[in-house]
Order: sequence, then C-alpha cells, then structure tokens
Amino acid sequence: MAFLIEHDLEISAPAEVVWEVISDLPRYGEWNPFCIEVRSTLKPGDTIDMRVKLGKRAQFQREFVTDYDAGRGFAYRMKPAPAGALSSRRAHQIRALDAQRCRYQSQFRLQGWLVPLVRGLLGARLQTGFSGMSHAVKQRAEQLWEQRKRAV
Repeated sequence: MAFLIEHDLEISAPAEVVWEVISDLPRYGEWNPFCIEVRSTLKPGDTIDMRVKLGKRAQFQREFVTDYDAGRGFAYRMKPAPAGALSSRRAHQIRALDAQRCRYQSQFRLQGWLVPLVRGLLGARLQTGFSGMSHAVKQRAEQLWEQRKRAV
C-alpha cells in the first residue's frame, strides 16, 4: 500500500526561474512554509538535511539525493526502514511549455507496511505541507519573473 501526494502546476514563469527557486536551497526559509531550511549539494548519494514544519513545530529530516538533472529536477529518499516497513521518494520536476511558462510537478510517495500508521498520524499534515510548498514554488517563481520583467 502506498501513500501518494502529487501536485502538477502550470507556472507563468520560465523553467529556468522555477529551477532557480527549487535549487536555491539556502533561500527556502524565505518562501517555503513547509521545508523551512535545507542543506545539500544535491549530488546523488549525498545527504539532504531539512527542517520540515509539520504543524506548529519543525523537525529535522535527513534523506539522500537519488537523482539530479540541472534545470529539470531532482529527487531524494529516506533511508528505508528494515523489513520493508517504510520507504519514501520525493521528486521535483520542471518541463518548459514555452519561453515564459512551465509545468512544475511535485511528487511524494511513501510505501511499506507502516504507511497506514503514518497516514493516520501525519497524513493531513503532510498533505498540507506539500500543497503549501508546491503553491509557494509557483508564487515565488511568478513573483521573481514579474520583478525581472519590470526591471528590463
């Protein structure tokens, strides 16, 4: 049984601007209501250390980068729990639609026999968190793009 959270948003900004938003990890605290701090090289195999806000408190989360495609996306996973109890994969993908628009896809997949427990305890908070982050990516990218167009 899997628990899947997906968002597929059209963003009125070039893919390069959205990539800038999701890959500029030190700035996450400026715009991201869910993942308020991130540190990583984004190099596959390296860690990605995050402070994730689930409700009122933030907690530390360490995962491992699995994929990196500059300008297009990256993915990471938790260290799987023993005996198939729990594993996860988080992915960000960007696809240009034209010179000024793109599609941003966010996916979080949790699987293993502990999924019903995690869904029961954290499901609503995870849904809120990932939704908030995806919409904040859109808002941040569109704001940056509008600022840049006005500055020209």
